[in-house]
Amino acid sequence: MSRAVIEIAEPVERVQAHAKDTAIRSIRATIVEAPTRRRHKLSNTEVTHQGYVLVRVLLDNGVTGIGEASTLGGPRWAEESVESINAAVTNYLAPALLGQPALAFEANALRMSKAATRNFAAKGAIESALLDATGKTLGLPASVLLGGAVRERMEVIWALASGDSSQEVEEAKEKLRRREHRQFKIKFGFNRPQVDLKRLQALRAGLGDEVRLIVDVNQGWTEAECIRFMPALEELDVALIEQPVSALQLEAMARVAARTSIPLLVDEAAFTKEEIARAGAMGCGSVYSLKLVKSGGLFEMKRAAAVASAHGLELYGGCLLESSIGAAAHLAAFATMPRLEWGTEHFGPRILVEDLVVKPIRFDEFEICAPDGPGLGVEVDEDKIRAFARKD
Repeated sequence: MSRAVIEIAEPVERVQAHAKDTAIRSIRATIVEAPTRRRHKLSNTEVTHQGYVLVRVLLDNGVTGIGEASTLGGPRWAEESVESINAAVTNYLAPALLGQPALAFEANALRMSKAATRNFAAKGAIESALLDATGKTLGLPASVLLGGAVRERMEVIWALASGDSSQEVEEAKEKLRRREHRQFKIKFGFNRPQVDLKRLQALRAGLGDEVRLIVDVNQGWTEAECIRFMPALEELDVALIEQPVSALQLEAMARVAARTSIPLLVDEAAFTKEEIARAGAMGCGSVYSLKLVKSGGLFEMKRAAAVASAHGLELYGGCLLESSIGAAAHLAAFATMPRLEWGTEHFGPRILVEDLVVKPIRFDEFEICAPDGPGLGVEVDEDKIRAFARKD
């Protein structure tokens, strides 16, 4: 009895030809500084212009992909600044990827790891651009390339960070009236704890008991201050406290977590999977903040989510004031995660005076909607990029 012969030569040839068509021809970086609608204060800085590095990847088939790296006032939130990201992309990461197939996401991530240690924001921007270009080539949303979406929209949190309680109450009431946001994160740490607590009391009184309030201390308190002031946060029914102590003080954060009834959100204390595992094993918190600038890539961010979940941490979609470009990349990954218990805080497109895309991401009924077009699903507004690009 003869066996059927399965012809495989032609499909292999098609795959090889397709891989050649999607070879990376060039990678370019542009520094952009976009003005914000109001001052955004953190414990160690304040922002009136948001700094980004836009990364454009051109494939041999002529398709261009866009990615974004975001910072907060220079190398203050983490090691990277727009200047260092631009240099890392141009001088180290791009040369390692030229000529490689854009579809080889894991292999390209390994090449970037060999070319530069950490530099997570730079790597994440390049991988986002590769996903955008590949998705456009195949006519598929980036979420499909990341495993397929299980949700199309998610609850979105708004940050209150001016430091003026009267202004913040009115700002939050307007968000509620417009049905845009009903959860608010209050930035602490740029005033004495007593001043921040009075501000929080005014917000609770002005917004009522039904509104969920989250406090982000941005590493601004000592363990002793946590012991002293967290009971007041409990009385004000704060739902979550983000990174109250220094990221380096894991033992202190674990002790603080054990003393309070409010869940702690681990942010700056854990970037890599190994750091997440350690923070989870030590009991430093019960929620983890996912950010592309911490993971260095969308695939790696999904692995970070899996490690956090395996250690019992719930997931929170963090942001670094990304425009619709960076937000779209995050949402593509968030949409594919089996769980995202705390939704996301990707309000960045709305804090900009002008977003960087032709059609900003849609917000609807307290939720943000993941774009559904090919790649990241957003189109760059070239006029705005030219207007906000740093002039050398």
